[in-house]
Amino acid sequence: MSLLTPEQIAAAQKANLETLFGLTSKAFEGIEKLVELNLQVVKSTLAESHDNAQKAFSVKDAQELLQLQAGLSQPVAEKVLSYGRHLYEIASATQAEFTKVAEAQLEEQNRKIQSLVDNVAKNAPAGSETAVAVMKSAISAANTTYETVHKATKQAVELAETNMAAATSAASKAAAASARAATPKK
Repeated sequence: MSLLTPEQIAAAQKANLETLFGLTSKAFEGIEKLVELNLQVVKSTLAESHDNAQKAFSVKDAQELLQLQAGLSQPVAEKVLSYGRHLYEIASATQAEFTKVAEAQLEEQNRKIQSLVDNVAKNAPAGSETAVAVMKSAISAANTTYETVHKATKQAVELAETNMAAATSAASKAAAASARAATPKK
């Protein structure tokens, strides 16, 4: 006895192919955003390097050079932190899209499995109620385990995001304090 008809198999393959293309599209969107971010960084770095070189050529004494160098350290640190935040946002958004698709797929599979179990239970011979109950219990346990792992993962991601924000804030403050300390007093 076959559980799936050729039409059902074809429909499943078509749905899986559409999912694959959708995920590939989301991955490329993430890559495009990353490339765009890197191009912006390169353009701004070149422009700032040019400006900084011009400023360095116009320095008249060592005191001015030290002030120029001290003034450049904080913006660089802030830009590195900003780049890290943007990079994290791109990765996080792409991961969220993949998670959304995975959750939808899991829900669909759970629905299909439940339908299959219900169908088997309806057509099961007399005396197989125990086997059907065991199957339903196993599916329920698997779903409960998935939900628990999913919630724990979500909490871990939220904690990592909070820690990232705190670390970024602390690093930005430290860079600002370092730049202020390095600036020679007149």
